[in-house]
Amino acid sequence: MSASNEAIPRERLLSLDVFRGLTIAGMVLVNNAGDWQAIYPPLRHAEWNGWTPTDLVFPFFLLIVGVAIPLAFEKRRADGGTLTDLYWKIARRTLLIFAIGLFLNWFPPTSDPVGRLLSLRIPGVLQRIALCYGVAAILYLQFGRPALWRITGGLLLGYWLLLRLVPAPGFSAGDLTREGSLPSWVDRTLLAGHIYRPQYDPEGILSTIPAVATALIGVLAGQWLRAKREGMERAAGLFAAGMLLLLAGYGWSALFPLNKALWTSSYVLFTAGLGLLLFALCYWLVDLQGIRRWAWPFVVFGVNALALFILSGMMADLLTEIHLTLPDGTAETLRSFLYRRLFTSWLTPLNASLAYAVSYVVFWWGVMWVFYRRKIFFRV
Repeated sequence: MSASNEAIPRERLLSLDVFRGLTIAGMVLVNNAGDWQAIYPPLRHAEWNGWTPTDLVFPFFLLIVGVAIPLAFEKRRADGGTLTDLYWKIARRTLLIFAIGLFLNWFPPTSDPVGRLLSLRIPGVLQRIALCYGVAAILYLQFGRPALWRITGGLLLGYWLLLRLVPAPGFSAGDLTREGSLPSWVDRTLLAGHIYRPQYDPEGILSTIPAVATALIGVLAGQWLRAKREGMERAAGLFAAGMLLLLAGYGWSALFPLNKALWTSSYVLFTAGLGLLLFALCYWLVDLQGIRRWAWPFVVFGVNALALFILSGMMADLLTEIHLTLPDGTAETLRSFLYRRLFTSWLTPLNASLAYAVSYVVFWWGVMWVFYRRKIFFRV
């Protein structure tokens, strides 16, 4: 990971930065509730099947990763980069993002860093982003649009049939529960002691297959944007594709429920559809209509999304590791102290929890604004 003082290129698709900024702001918001027992329902993940606005954040991010691939690679080719250069870039970026994800799972080091390492959770958000980026980028370089459509459809149909027809040992075929689903069994078997929950991991091995399809839908959208056509035609195409995917995902959910933890095929289509609709709106407002004043705060987030994710996550962990000794001799974490003194003393539990999360987002916007003003942009 490196910091650059280069200005943002003028040809950069500003709406993609806005969409990325909206998404990463949502991620920081839902990851930093003041009290996990007092959260407004839209800011919670669905218990299992179904969805909430919170369940849109991660697939939106993977969609953005996919959209950026054709835009970035064609610019690199135009600047004289060879195919070999691109493959090296893919390998380096994939490994580095995956390694950062592992580091965040290990951080902060405790009194027993070795023991923490031995029980380290292997999957994670950045790990999935890395794998989806790497696979989608290689497929983009290897195949044209028609083949990418077929591959995307094949991944989604294949995953559906796999979960419907192949039973996990000790369970029946088509079991989609936490304990009985095939992806849950694979994670418990291959990653025993290194997963998020005892029964399953929401970023596990098998469920990464349809997550690649989410990134590939983004790649296809990026190719659509690069084609020689009028701006309004591009926006209309994104909007139409979003509506079709949304309806297809909703219809498929009658047979294959929307489920983030399993990353079901219906969930891929449904969330990609919503993501394309939001991106189409951003593209129309920002790049076509030039209505940008509202979007600037999200650009500040969007151009440094990875840095924001890493630094805000590390700080959140440190706030729970630093302990204060109160006048009565009791110990309290710095996070708990700040939350109690600044929010719970005058707000209801739900509003205090939300206010803490919003304040955390605002704090990091200030940090990212300083980076933006000084033209510090972190790249991998």
